[in-house]
This record gives sequence, structure tokens and C-alpha cells, in this order.
Amino acid sequence: MKILLTGSAGFIGFHTTLYFLKRKHEVIGIDNINSYYDIKLKQARLKILEKYKKFSFYKIDLKNNNKLLRIFKNNKFDVVIHLAAQAGVRNSISDPNTYLDSNLVGFFNLIELVRKFKTNKFIFASTSSVYGHQNVDKFKENLNTDKPIQFYAATKKSNEVIAYSYSHLFNIKTIGLRFFTVYGPFGRPDMALFKFTKNIIENKPIEIFNHGNHFRDFTYINDIVKGIYLATKKNQKKTNFRIYNLGKGQSISLKKFISQIELILNKKAIKKYLPMQKGDTLKTYSNINLAKKDLGYYPTTEYKSGIKQFINWYKKFYKI
Repeated sequence: MKILLTGSAGFIGFHTTLYFLKRKHEVIGIDNINSYYDIKLKQARLKILEKYKKFSFYKIDLKNNNKLLRIFKNNKFDVVIHLAAQAGVRNSISDPNTYLDSNLVGFFNLIELVRKFKTNKFIFASTSSVYGHQNVDKFKENLNTDKPIQFYAATKKSNEVIAYSYSHLFNIKTIGLRFFTVYGPFGRPDMALFKFTKNIIENKPIEIFNHGNHFRDFTYINDIVKGIYLATKKNQKKTNFRIYNLGKGQSISLKKFISQIELILNKKAIKKYLPMQKGDTLKTYSNINLAKKDLGYYPTTEYKSGIKQFINWYKKFYKI
């Protein structure tokens, strides 16, 4: 396949690009390399990808429609995998403009080019955050997601709605993937596992919101990447548009998660307990039956193993 993959210097984008390159597919990567977190980490990811002959990279902001247009004119893509977005639930409350530009304007520019150039398939990243507050045990794709509780989730829900309309109007094979708390090597520094590991090693306090009474469906990066790959293989004869949960299908308490980090580091955390933050959800828990049935998606990495693999990477990367 010839693939356009946005966000290729990002956490999920990097791992996904690497997966396809290892399987001899051609990938053209796009990323704006913004300074939301350490650019050196993004550059380190790119350095690995650039070892592959079938990888080409363009530093482009998705708001720049002319540069995007040039790429589509010069290439015929089998699939567009859209993983670029301004991430971060809490940051979207203080800096909504960035999310508007990246997650809405950028998304529109891309899907409009998918339409114009008649790309076979469009796969995009959504999020478990679209579920907001749900009084159910597990989150299933058919739940009502019309009440996002932060702007980040609102932009992602908007992506789903725009994608549905384009899929319906223009016969575009489209799959939206709702990711659940993705973690693993080369992860984002603003995510809990990264922050906890860093602060425990450096003898700094870790901030634990809602006094540690959160539950999250922590999903290891390799499982997410496999789900994205399976989505590219999905035969969509019956329906042009699908949404799938990609999670572990297991909800772990934050306290349990922290205890496991302490165990692997063989070091106790200095804990600073704080109240619930604005925009936070108490619990995420994915129902992945649809992804199992339609895609053959079966996540295999348990959180204990996943945490260990992250910590091993962290120590090696930061020479600890």
C-alpha cells in the first residue's frame, strides 16, 4: 500500500508508521513538529523512521492547504491514516484556539482532499473522551456521545460527524477509531505514566487527581497499532462508515497502576493527592466486541508488562 499518515512524528503516529514500514509499505508522513512537548522526542522518533527507504517526511501544518494539495497531486494514496491532532484533554480548556485549528480546520482540509482525489480509504483517530460522563459499566460505540465535557472531545466528536457526512455524500470508505488511554515506549511526556515515572525517579511528588479514585482502560501502543493496521484491511462492502473502540477492554484503578510503577522502579512515590480536575472523567472502560467481530482485534498486552516495557525504554532513552 501507499499510505499518507499524518502525525507521523507523534507517539501513535510514529509507532504506526514503523509498523507499516517494517511490512514494506510506502509511507509519506506529515507532521508540524509543534512545541506542545519536547521536540527532541519527536526528532528521535523521526530519526528511526528515516532509516527506511520507503519513508518520506514533510514538515507541514494541516492548516496549510496549498502544501497538502501538492502532496495529493504528486501521489496516489491507497489509504489516508489521520492521526495528527492537538492532543491533551486539560490543555484544550486553556488553549482552545489551537484545537480549533488543528482538529477542525486541519481535519476538514484533509478529508476534502480525500474526496477530491478519490482516496480508497480514510481512517482517523477519535478518542474515548467523546463518551464524557456515562452511567454504564462499559462504553459501547452506540452510546450517545452528544455531550462532550471538554473542548478536545468536542473537536473529536465533530470529526466523527464530518467524516460521516463525507462518507455518506461522497462514498468514502471511512473508519473512526476511538482510542482508550494509549501508553508505551516513546509516549507523550504529558501522559500519566511518563510523568509518574519521571517524577518518581527524580524524587519529585506525583500529582494524583481525584485522590487516585480514577479508573482507566490503559491500552498498550502495540495493540492500538495492530488495530489501525486491521482497519486498513477491513472490507467495507456493507457500510461506508464505521466507528470502533480500540482499548484493552479492562478498567484499572489509578492507584493500582501507580503501585505497579513503584514496584518496577523499586521506589515509593511521593504522592500529592488533589481534587478532580475540570474536564476529567471518572472512569473509562471499552466494549471492544465490535472491533473483535469486524476487525479481528484482540489486544494482548497486560498493563503490568506494558508498564515494564515503558520504564525499560525510559531508562534507556534518558540514559538512567
